[in-house]
Amino acid sequence: MNPNPNQNPSAATTHVVVGAGPVGRAVAAALVDRGIEPAVVTRSGAAVPGARAVAADVRDAAVAATAFAGAEVVFQCAQPPYHRWPQEFPGLQASVLEAAVSAGALLVVAENLYGYGPHAGPLTEDLPLAATTRKGRVRARMWQELADAHRAGRARVVAGRASDFFGPGVQGSAVGERFFGPLVRGRRADVAGDPDRLHTYTYVPDFGEALVRLSEAPAAWGRAWHVPNAPTVTTRALAEQAAAIAGTEARLRVAARWQLRLLGLVAPPVRETVEMLYEFEEDFVVDHSAYGEVCGDHATPLDESLAATVAATHRDAPAPTTA
Repeated sequence: MNPNPNQNPSAATTHVVVGAGPVGRAVAAALVDRGIEPAVVTRSGAAVPGARAVAADVRDAAVAATAFAGAEVVFQCAQPPYHRWPQEFPGLQASVLEAAVSAGALLVVAENLYGYGPHAGPLTEDLPLAATTRKGRVRARMWQELADAHRAGRARVVAGRASDFFGPGVQGSAVGERFFGPLVRGRRADVAGDPDRLHTYTYVPDFGEALVRLSEAPAAWGRAWHVPNAPTVTTRALAEQAAAIAGTEARLRVAARWQLRLLGLVAPPVRETVEMLYEFEEDFVVDHSAYGEVCGDHATPLDESLAATVAATHRDAPAPTTA
């Protein structure tokens, strides 16, 4: 049921973005930059600058089909709570896929790198999806279902895979508000794994731009691509550069596995991070050269992306209180 009777549940636009989190908003911004007014579909009808809000629960395939009616491209950027992926994510994606097929729309899916599992060396798209973690197996299975639908000619699908992302408005990432917030205030930022290992991080506006470029490149359809990232640095180097921009000193506090497990007893999303720690305990480097050959390498330089993130963190910081 549409919770807002003043909103038309039909997309009535050629471009539909599912989800208004950081990735959905980045996709919407990239479309708006092209002069396109997308419809952003969420359960609440969240407002996104330059877009038309549509309130619809896309977990219901019939509701999703109504919301996508007339769309030429659907960007799937929604996800369930982190600790509910195995139970809810496959059904959510299946509903979105069926609705996109009903509309005759290209489906562009925002993915991550969990499906590969641990790998020594740079990650490339030709690696097998050999994950053994719960969330990695979910990601691998979901992509296989999309690829099967595309190969069978039932759907048109393309996916962009990003690493842990950061940027204005990012909250729950390993380098989200809980990382940048303390850094810009000169406090200790909590990290997991080894901060002196290389780790590729994705700037969320680059992720959004990449998904839109993939939608514009028919030669790219039918497979998954690694979106562009700035040259890989260590997590400590990332923190030091961000702190220098903020005029503070980078101080990191490493959370041990046992601490995460203990905290996970009362915070299910934290519990779910433990199985993914391998990404932060060894070098985790993403190769996006294949994407660059097709869509161009438009990764934002790290100093620019960090400056924008620090500035946004300052703006979003709570005002100081007085006694």
